[in-house]
Amino acid sequence: MSETLRIDKWLWHARFYKTRTLAAKVVQTSGCRVNSTRVSKAASPVRVGDVLTFSKDDHIRIIQVDGLGERRGPAPEAQALYTDLDPPQPREKPVVPERVGGRPTKRDRRATDALLSHDPES
Repeated sequence: MSETLRIDKWLWHARFYKTRTLAAKVVQTSGCRVNSTRVSKAASPVRVGDVLTFSKDDHIRIIQVDGLGERRGPAPEAQALYTDLDPPQPREKPVVPERVGGRPTKRDRRATDALLSHDPES
């Protein structure tokens, strides 16, 4: 029988989630898919070669398991455990609206002071 690892433990080893409890909660609530089969138990086994589909932040991640790992090591070690089949696209930078009204900046106050201190009769 091939080696297996719990899905919550693998997601934690691969550094997709900060804690194993958080990984288990994601598996139980939103559900993950292992080779297109939905799993809702954190103890579901994962093997090398399996394809995992799960939600992470605003993205749906599709990951192929390349290794099981023995510990939660540094990031380069964790990235060697999987291949990202559909990397998330970079987010667009949010459009910051121009300031309308509100408290004037120091530059605005200087401009106002310059207009008010200008004496047209002199």
